[in-house]
Amino acid sequence: MKEDKPQKGWKNKLHEIIYEADTPIGKWFDITLILLILVSVVLIMLESVDEIDKKYHDILLSLEWVVTIFFTVEYFARIISVKKPFKYIFSFYGIIDFVSTIPLYLSYLFAGSQVLLAVRVFRMLRIFRILKLVKFIGEASQLSKALKASRAKIAVFIYVVLILSVIMGTIMYLIESDEAGFTSIPRSIYWTIVTLTTVGYGDIAPQTSVGQFIATVIMILGYGIIAVPTGIVTVEFSKSGKANVIDDTVVHVNTQACRSCAKEGHRDDATHCFNCGSKLND
Repeated sequence: MKEDKPQKGWKNKLHEIIYEADTPIGKWFDITLILLILVSVVLIMLESVDEIDKKYHDILLSLEWVVTIFFTVEYFARIISVKKPFKYIFSFYGIIDFVSTIPLYLSYLFAGSQVLLAVRVFRMLRIFRILKLVKFIGEASQLSKALKASRAKIAVFIYVVLILSVIMGTIMYLIESDEAGFTSIPRSIYWTIVTLTTVGYGDIAPQTSVGQFIATVIMILGYGIIAVPTGIVTVEFSKSGKANVIDDTVVHVNTQACRSCAKEGHRDDATHCFNCGSKLND
């Protein structure tokens, strides 16, 4: 019994450092992790500049290897410190951690793949956990639900916009001449979409009075079209917020992560994981 405690103790300690940010050492670990992520992204940016890469290539590569080795050790440490490793490996953060670790290794098999290291910026999402901004994570979840709830309406709206673009593009093709740039219906549809979204590259422009009038109408419609999906999502977001009102005096969450399923967001007085039922701090 006594011989098992040291092994169990170091795994618990490792889990506390890596997965939780409520303790000082856990918070410092996450802050160090985010700083290294930023350093890595900056290194990738510098490598993409030919003048800098030619002059400091070896230094940049050495620094990138230092960061990559740290992330590799951290990735395996996360796997070791949980009871059910596959829960972490196939979780959102697990996949992000893996994808952000392997590019430099792959660069020796596939040239240029090291630029994929820029995906490490996604790991910055951990800052929510470090700063205990749990309510912001809840807001993100609420926004996700709102987008899912409004996807049918948005799909119908996009369908209508595409039909309108085809119709208006065809009309512009019939009205304008080839000299104006409307050389085909697809190219005219391209102009309609660019104008409708208020991007306006200016590579194609109507020359006739009728064409310019239609372009004005399309531009005005563009402002309304931008507002419609925003309004749809806002309404659903509002509904989602009302449906999930929780008494702030009851819910107090922390960054404690379950060692079995890696779920976070447990109440301060929780003794078991709300997701899998495993005992916390076990």
